[in-house]
Amino acid sequence: MIAARSSTIARRALRHAATRSMATSNEPLVKTALNDWHQELGGDMVPFAGYELPVLYKNENGGVMKEHLWCRSKASLFDVSHMGQIRWHGKDRVEFLEKVVVGDIAGLSEGGSCLSVITNENGGIMDDTVITNAGDHIYMVVNGATKFGDMEHFQEQMEEFNGDVSMEYLEDSMQLLALQGPGAATAIAKLLPSGFDLKHMAFMQGTDTTLDGIEGCRITRCGYTGEDGFEISMPFDHAVSMASKLVEDPEVLPTGLGARDSLRLEAGLCLYGNDLDETTTPVEAVLGWTMGPPKSRRRVEGGFLGAEHVLTPEGKLQRPSRKRVGIMGMKAPARQGVEIYDSEENKIGIVTSGTFSPTLKKPIAMGYVDAGSAKAGTPISLKIRNKMQTAEITKMPFVPPIIIVYLNKD
Repeated sequence: MIAARSSTIARRALRHAATRSMATSNEPLVKTALNDWHQELGGDMVPFAGYELPVLYKNENGGVMKEHLWCRSKASLFDVSHMGQIRWHGKDRVEFLEKVVVGDIAGLSEGGSCLSVITNENGGIMDDTVITNAGDHIYMVVNGATKFGDMEHFQEQMEEFNGDVSMEYLEDSMQLLALQGPGAATAIAKLLPSGFDLKHMAFMQGTDTTLDGIEGCRITRCGYTGEDGFEISMPFDHAVSMASKLVEDPEVLPTGLGARDSLRLEAGLCLYGNDLDETTTPVEAVLGWTMGPPKSRRRVEGGFLGAEHVLTPEGKLQRPSRKRVGIMGMKAPARQGVEIYDSEENKIGIVTSGTFSPTLKKPIAMGYVDAGSAKAGTPISLKIRNKMQTAEITKMPFVPPIIIVYLNKD
């Protein structure tokens, strides 16, 4: 009963996200290199961000609940080829990127990666992105539903930039897999060349490498689950053989988008379009840490689009009128759009993501509330199906991550 409920919630959330991302497009769905492979393994295919991807697998170990718990204890393999992979070239590439994202790109050592956000002229978040200093270029991964809008924005900014920079979109010539879970390192090690020092590869580090003898691959130690893991980029023609090789390991399970969503929510991580949008600043989203700690260069200098709406002239974070928070204590899952009320029944916010946590076996949610009501432990009420349910503001992540990918140090 619990598994069925979790699966239903995941389907509804993904259907909403897919509808939103496809709302202005009549284009046929794009199929990743693994499309037939997914279906052969029982993948239940759904539209998402313009692609056809598995929400779950209908097999012995499939279903959102089982797939989610497998990732928390072993290793899961996700097809995330819908995401946009971009290489930045030119001697002024770092200077340009620091105008369109908030992170300290100049401070990245070779191989170093960071989570950052792309902002508009009002300081609103256009997308979140992982950026890596790849040595002779910058490697960037952006969200699938927003990648074309991101690149249009980049092109507009490049036209106003007086410097040497160019953008190379890898399209679907390169596919992207995410291997996540406590067993991820053991599984990926079997494909890496002998002598590769995986033991000393830190989280948020990336490098070009061969995998299973295949040239032109790249791995980045990062993820979207709160677990250890890797994002693996490889040529289109080798994606099936790579995925097949990985799942030969009995500890590795093909896993769908449904479990990916519940895993990221347990880890307190944002989904663009739900928890982040162009009207939300990094400070409201509690992502001020992506600019660096207090008095760091990026906070002091600003320089990114919309910085004057995010930072004070002294380089401090502006006081937000609302903040992103975690929510627990309700009896029923609170889905996106559920209204949040204080103890005096004043509306103070709205839920942006919610699900039933397979790990905690209880509902969890994320949302925005008035800044004065954002303290952990604050009692609230949620209007779920026209009935008020008591809950309270809580800290995130809901499930302590093995790798600390969620920071709250504002």
